[in-house]
Amino acid sequence: MLHSSLLHLPSEKHPKTVTSVDWAGRFVALAEQAKDPRLKAYYSAGMPSGETPIRDVPLMALDVETTGLNPMKDGIVSIGLLPMTLDRILSSRSKHWIVQPHVPLADASVTLHHITHTQVENAPKLIDILDPVLHAIAGHVLVVHCRAIERNFLNNALTRMIHEPLEMPMIDTMELEARIHRRKPAGSWWQKLLGRPVEQTSIRLAASRARYNLPFYKPHHALTDALATAELLQAQIADRFSPETPLDELWR
Repeated sequence: MLHSSLLHLPSEKHPKTVTSVDWAGRFVALAEQAKDPRLKAYYSAGMPSGETPIRDVPLMALDVETTGLNPMKDGIVSIGLLPMTLDRILSSRSKHWIVQPHVPLADASVTLHHITHTQVENAPKLIDILDPVLHAIAGHVLVVHCRAIERNFLNNALTRMIHEPLEMPMIDTMELEARIHRRKPAGSWWQKLLGRPVEQTSIRLAASRARYNLPFYKPHHALTDALATAELLQAQIADRFSPETPLDELWR
């Protein structure tokens, strides 16, 4: 996943957000403004207020695999969705789509996520599955690892396809991890000289999971990465936050 440059926030039990959008009110306005009926239905499903405790929020882990890391040039090749709560991951209700991207599939992309040219040639275009995708995530707060990828790719795709942008809040497990670990010193030269263990400060998905003793999953499959992200959020809430933590302290 792409590393984003994030502000270092205090490692308190319930760190405060820098800014907060009234997403509940914003969705009401967006439902009135949207022209595409699929987008209007998504916004009309609403969004909980920022004061809502995370335990009371319908959550949906999301991952997209892409042809590259540039949302302006690259395309989506697969989408994984996994409904979840703080206590359960609802695998029986998971969804996974392989998508025909709007740009050619490079060999490096095939090597990374193992989605072949034949698979994408026979796959639907994103516009063809837009209705079930938006229907599945409607009313849920999305959980991702690296919001800069998921939100920008989805927004750019909708802007290109239906000429309307997509706005949505996301809980970013990478950003939550970055609040503590992004700029933490990697260890003193004396620790390194003595061969003492130095805490891993990477905020990539696998490294973040390892800090909570979560198992390693092979990366770059949209549904597997969605599962890995869902489990990571559960661990983060249990270890550093609480089920009572309001959304305003978690989402952007």
